Amino acid sequence: MKEPKIKTRDLTLFYGEKMALNAISMDIPEKEVTAFIGPSGCGKSTFLRTLNRMNDLIPNVKITGEVLVDSLNIYDKQIDVVNLRKKVGMVFQKSNPFTKSIFENVAYGPKINGMNNKAKLEEIVESSLKKAFIWEEVKDRLHDSAMGLSGGQQQRMCIARALAVEPEIILMDEPASALDPISTAKIEELIFELKKSYTIVIVTHNMQQAARVSDVTAFFYLGELIEFGKTKKIFTTPDKKQTEEYITGRFG
Repeated sequence: MKEPKIKTRDLTLFYGEKMALNAISMDIPEKEVTAFIGPSGCGKSTFLRTLNRMNDLIPNVKITGEVLVDSLNIYDKQIDVVNLRKKVGMVFQKSNPFTKSIFENVAYGPKINGMNNKAKLEEIVESSLKKAFIWEEVKDRLHDSAMGLSGGQQQRMCIARALAVEPEIILMDEPASALDPISTAKIEELIFELKKSYTIVIVTHNMQQAARVSDVTAFFYLGELIEFGKTKKIFTTPDKKQTEEYITGRFG
């Protein structure tokens, strides 16, 4: 495995009295795709959201342990959460375009970060849409509403929007679960391309997808990290019986 971009140490999370994550320690390698798999409610999306402090937005959450991004503990009091979320972008399960034009959606992040040079914004929008494999489909309708795009196009536009603020890490929470097979294939192809430049962490309920797109896989069950390793090994010769039973469909 490559040098870790993210390390978690004994990361434990409670929603009120309920423990959702129990002492998770993991090293997420740089510029690879790490997939989180496991049955619904096992903690994989909760864990993903700890990596850019999205759980801060939920009342009564208590977190102990450490999350280190480039060796800095992101839960340190001095951390600027806005800067953290620029560095660690997020793509959600359901595409969430703003009711604005395609251009304004992608330019949104750079604008709120103070970029107001029109030519530079045009450059960022074009380059982000190209990186998200959607430029050719939308270049003649940049000023049309993003709501007019298909679901798959909206999701790729949301990925372009995440790329526009130049993150180093992209978190994806089931980015293709609401999409048809053709759109899903485009997202998977895109993930494969993006890992050359970004560290990608993806939650997926689709094990074939995890096997296709990821380099390393973590299997979660009931808030515990059961097994973590090279995807090929996890899917062919897992160390833990529980992992094998989940992957072969005996439960979950």
